[in-house]
Amino acid sequence: MHALDLQVLNAGRQWLHAHTVWLCTVISTFGSSPRPPGAMMVIRADGRYSGSLSGGCVEESFIERIQAQAFNAPSQLIRYGEGGYAPDQALPCGGSLSILVEKLPPGAQSQAYLTTMVDALTQATALVKRVTLPEACTSLTPVGFSGKTQAEVCGDAITLTLATPPRLIVCGLSSVGVFCANFALALGFETLVCEHRPDTLVTLAPGLSEGITLLEVFPARYLEEHGCHAGTAILSLTHDPRIDDLTMMEAVQLPAFYLGAMGSLRNSQKRRERLVAFGDVTPEQLQRIHAPVGLAIGSKTPAEIALSIMADIVRHKNGLMNAEEGAVAVPCAGLA
Repeated sequence: MHALDLQVLNAGRQWLHAHTVWLCTVISTFGSSPRPPGAMMVIRADGRYSGSLSGGCVEESFIERIQAQAFNAPSQLIRYGEGGYAPDQALPCGGSLSILVEKLPPGAQSQAYLTTMVDALTQATALVKRVTLPEACTSLTPVGFSGKTQAEVCGDAITLTLATPPRLIVCGLSSVGVFCANFALALGFETLVCEHRPDTLVTLAPGLSEGITLLEVFPARYLEEHGCHAGTAILSLTHDPRIDDLTMMEAVQLPAFYLGAMGSLRNSQKRRERLVAFGDVTPEQLQRIHAPVGLAIGSKTPAEIALSIMADIVRHKNGLMNAEEGAVAVPCAGLA
C-alpha cells in the first residue's frame, strides 16, 4: 500500500502547482471493506484523481460531490455506507467507511504538507496526524516505528497514526533474491540488499529496480551494526553457508517478524545443526527461521520461488500487524 500512497502523494504535490486538491484518507472501516484505514486518494476539481478509497465503490460519488462544491471546509469527516453521508450509496461489500477529506489550496504550503508525508514514507518513519474539524491539520509529527495504522476520533479531534512501511532485507544476492527484492518494492516494502561480493555485484545488481537500496557490505555485519525494527523481514537466499549461516546467527537476535533461508529439507536441517553447534542458537530461535522458505506452490523458476517467498512474508506481515482487521477508530473515554 505504501508504494501506492507515494504515487498518490506525488500526484497531489504536482497538481498543487496550479490546482486545489482534496486529500481523502480512510479513517476507519466497519464490516467488509476493500481498502484499509490509511488508504489515500487525491482528487482535483476537474475530476482527475489518483489512488482509491474503496476499490471503486465511492470514487464516482466523491468526484461528483467535489465538482458540486460539497467539500469546502479545510477538513471534514464523512461516512459512506449504512447510516452514512450518502444513504443511497450502498457499498457492494455491505460495509461502511469513514473518510477524512482535506481541502488543500494550491501553493507551497500545501506542497510542503504532502512532502512531509512523502519523506516519512521514503524514510520508513511513522507519522501522527492531528486534525480538529473543520480546521486544517495542526500537527504532522514523525514518531519512529509503528507497525499498525490507527485512528482515534474524539468529537471533532482526529488523531491518525500512519504506519511505517514494512522492510525487507535481502542478505546476499542470487537470482531468487533479485526477484524477491523487486517484488517487495512493488508491494510497498522499504527494500535493502546487502551484498559484498564484487563478482556478484557486477552480475546481479543491475537487475535490481530503481528504489532499492544496495549496500556493499557483508550481510551479517550490517545486521550486527544496524539491527532492524519489528516490521522487518530478513532473507538469506545464497546457498552459501558462509553467508546464510552467519546471517541467521545475527537475525535470530533481532525483532524481525520473518526470517527465511533457502535450501532443501536436507540442507535446511544441516544448517539448523550448524547453527546450534557453532552459533549457540536456541531451539526457540530456530523455530523463527522459515527453511525451506516460501509457500508450497510447486515453484521451480527463480521468479516462482520468489513469488512463493514474498507471498509467505505478506501472509505473516498481515497476521502480525492485523492488516486484515485494519485499524479501528477508537472512541474517546465516555463515548464508547
